[in-house]
Amino acid sequence: MLLGTDKDGTTAWHIAARWVYSEILQRVWEWAKENLTKDEINEKLLLRTDKNGTTAWHIAAGWVNSEVLQKVWEWAKENLTKEQINNKLLLSTDKDGTTAWHYAARDGNSEILQMYGSGLKRI
Repeated sequence: MLLGTDKDGTTAWHIAARWVYSEILQRVWEWAKENLTKDEINEKLLLRTDKNGTTAWHIAAGWVNSEVLQKVWEWAKENLTKEQINNKLLLSTDKDGTTAWHYAARDGNSEILQMYGSGLKRI
């Protein structure tokens, strides 16, 4: 149930990211750590896309959700390789070729761009 999708491929993880349901995001994460392998966590949560190719990272960047971005960032650093972080999280594109950076820039979230852009240097 926690990993299920609707007709658009949207998961509870996506919804929690969009509406700043940090507690739900945290609970799904804790459940996943107890019940899934690292590869499953990466595939079903951190890098999971909906039918539009949108990740929770895209959603949080576009909705000025720095709390969710920070949580996903911390979990990504724990679970993903540097290559996965760079290519499949930070630079991943949706079906229109839009990255999370585009979402943040479009919505005037320059602080998000600065915070995670500088974070790339530290991974």
